[in-house]
Amino acid sequence: MSDAPSLARYAVRAETSRSRLHPEPDAIGRGPYQRDRDRIIHSSAFRKLQYKTQVFVNHEGDFYRTRLTHSIEVAQIARSVARALALNEDLTEALALAHDLGHPPFGHAGEEALAQAARPFGGFDHNAQSLRVVTLLESRYAAFDGLNLTWETLEGLAKHNGPLARPPAYVTDYDARHKLDLGTHASAEAQVAALADDIAYHGHDLDDGLRAELFDAGDIGHLPLVGAALAEARRASLDMPPPRLRHETIRRVIDALVSDLIAETKNRIAALDPADADAIRHARKPVVAFSPRCNDANRAIREFLFARMYRHWRVNRMTSKARKLTEGLFRLLHTDPGLLPGEWRARAGEAGSARAAMIVTDYIAGMTDRFAMDEHRRLTDISVSG
Repeated sequence: MSDAPSLARYAVRAETSRSRLHPEPDAIGRGPYQRDRDRIIHSSAFRKLQYKTQVFVNHEGDFYRTRLTHSIEVAQIARSVARALALNEDLTEALALAHDLGHPPFGHAGEEALAQAARPFGGFDHNAQSLRVVTLLESRYAAFDGLNLTWETLEGLAKHNGPLARPPAYVTDYDARHKLDLGTHASAEAQVAALADDIAYHGHDLDDGLRAELFDAGDIGHLPLVGAALAEARRASLDMPPPRLRHETIRRVIDALVSDLIAETKNRIAALDPADADAIRHARKPVVAFSPRCNDANRAIREFLFARMYRHWRVNRMTSKARKLTEGLFRLLHTDPGLLPGEWRARAGEAGSARAAMIVTDYIAGMTDRFAMDEHRRLTDISVSG
């Protein structure tokens, strides 16, 4: 199935796709990137994002973002930007929805703990784990492991943060079987999904931080771009209640970031004048980018959130517990793979081995927050049956 003729000449097109590792007949009524998106949405890894931490552990409140709601927000922003730039919306959406499939429980605390515990055996990288999930760990189809996504979707996942000079071990191994051109930039669609991730982060972390009262509106008025959004929201209504003021501010922040991203990207594309999607990949620098002014604003927002939210004492307490729990799970299971459930135990090999480390890492990375806490309790509390 071909794409609509309104796509820009530098957009990824279905008819020029490098296809799938395992050939499959076309789906009736769906293009290849729609099919990728659908497979991602129906995967078990995607469903589990509902119960994985963004900043606040899942049980801390029903209104805070999870990895699932974050991924949906990223997809909404990414698709809007893709449409404005005449890019392939289906591919952009698929990449946005899949970008966090490899995240372990407990957010960045869980990722750091797992990376530290697995360091002697190659460490842990959530982007590489996302590729591992969609090419190996999802076991839904009779003919192949993984989801058998298109080359363009796999390329975008592998190069979520740009070209890979020193790719993680699994990415290197997979690339040996299915070349992903790791040394070039990803498509414009993948670049959009990556920066939509940043926009969503800043918007919802400011929102969640205000909601959790880690800081208030008076604390963010000095921030570039955020302060202007707050002032504009206040001018819209002089007696606006705090919840509405928060929402009116955050939506203006997101709109300003999206508008800047589109404008700067259009300028870069005009300067490059790419003939096709491969010209985007082989450009000297990314074509999807914020302006220098907006980059400075993003840096200031990031520094503020780091100091006032990610390192807030309330968050620190949960972060500390999450790290200890994750490290404890790895240590227990790696030194005694016999504690793993049946199918995992059969694949783990000898205690303390690199093979056991890899299987234990896969097992832990696939856990939700709740399951990780329950599993740790089952392994350490003698009053709880296994």
